[in-house]
Amino acid sequence: MTIYGCAQDEADLFREVAPRFGVIPTITRAPVSEANVDLAFGNRCVSVGHKTRVTDSTLLALSQAGVRYISTRSIGYDHINVEYAESVGIRVENITYSPDGVADYTLMLMLMVVRDAKSIISRADAHDFRLNDVRGRELRDLTVGVVGTGRIGSAVMDRLRGFGCRVLAHGKNANDDDVSLDELLRRSDIVTLHTPLNAETHHLLDRQRIGRMKRGAFVVNTGRGSLVDTEALISALESGRLGGAALDVIEGEEGIFYADRRTNPVDCKPLLRLQQLPNVVISPHTAYYTDHALRDTVENSVVSCLRFVNGGQRG
Repeated sequence: MTIYGCAQDEADLFREVAPRFGVIPTITRAPVSEANVDLAFGNRCVSVGHKTRVTDSTLLALSQAGVRYISTRSIGYDHINVEYAESVGIRVENITYSPDGVADYTLMLMLMVVRDAKSIISRADAHDFRLNDVRGRELRDLTVGVVGTGRIGSAVMDRLRGFGCRVLAHGKNANDDDVSLDELLRRSDIVTLHTPLNAETHHLLDRQRIGRMKRGAFVVNTGRGSLVDTEALISALESGRLGGAALDVIEGEEGIFYADRRTNPVDCKPLLRLQQLPNVVISPHTAYYTDHALRDTVENSVVSCLRFVNGGQRG
């Protein structure tokens, strides 16, 4: 089993976990590319991370090297052309990990944006300890719309109910609180996104749908950046149409997030504009990153590869 794009903490876990399953891992920090496909020779399975897009030419090279299965250490597939992979004889599957880390982080972002935490912390860091000009809002007084009701969305709803707020849901697994997307946008004070990114959900929150949201509402996104039309979001924030946003993911994050850019200028104009807004909280795609989730990710990646090699079907 060849493991690509593996940071040190993941590598340590793979070296600990893989031998328990009788697997000898070949590990590299570099993301998979045509230049390092040779590391996969002799292995039918590879594991890849979500931080770098896997190109079609790389998929073809992997197929020619004998790879028949890719386990992506992520819930989303948007960095891999799954249809093309299948056309060259490679099956692609994601893995599951504890939804609790992302759910916890989502609630943290909600609380930060409705309490204007960015401005409060910035002022305190500058030794300005006066009360903020903007009073915070309490979750129990708000209606929160959850878009996407899989494992993470459901975990978010469980937590929200503990705050006593009204919860609306839109998704395949929604129950009594299920409403149409338009109704959810119209009624929600906070809209939080937990749906997969695909052709149907690309720019799910576009200019038109953002225009249907309540004036002063908040957007929280811990899913994928392209679920939101960033330009439309910026316009709504700058005009005061929306009250704020808390974003763990944004369009154009590739090559910026997960890198030290302190001495290397960031050339993503939407990111720079968002960071200048006092009512926008941004973090670098880190909601998933907990010790529990990382161990789940490593173990499930090994198990999924073994299942494929042994001819088993995914459960």
